[in-house]
Amino acid sequence: MATELDPEMFDPICPSGALPFQIGDKWTAMVVLCLEDGRRRFTEIRVPLRGVTPKVLTQTLRAMERDGLVTRTVYPENPPRVEYELTELGRTLLSLIEAARAWSRDHLPALLNARQAHALDQGSEVSEAAVSAPQLRRLDLVARNQFGAGLGVQDGGQDPIAAG
Repeated sequence: MATELDPEMFDPICPSGALPFQIGDKWTAMVVLCLEDGRRRFTEIRVPLRGVTPKVLTQTLRAMERDGLVTRTVYPENPPRVEYELTELGRTLLSLIEAARAWSRDHLPALLNARQAHALDQGSEVSEAAVSAPQLRRLDLVARNQFGAGLGVQDGGQDPIAAG
């Protein structure tokens, strides 16, 4: 049996609220990756982040600037040109992001299979946590491109890589 948890194990002034992004933050890590090779304009950052709205990207960049992760430089031109660049502090996130990517390479198939099994156990074919067969195939393609290995998706469909 596990030992009882200490009710005082978390300091009441726990710094987790001060973290630059939560585990589920959708955009901060991707913005960091967009800025990895140098400064970029807002519109350049939006290109690979197809799903982000201008409002959400602006909020993300402002929060990152507030936290000292990026610098925002406004050039006195007409129209004004604005560029964002990782600070030294922001660049330290690259190693954390790489660790998360390595974890994903090793564990994403198991996580996706667990989501699918959970959705089936709940008796629903559609669940926010579930991933559909087309989504699994897309994730498989992304994994092969980024990580060099497939997810081994078994959905009865044709392997999109072999079919291509």
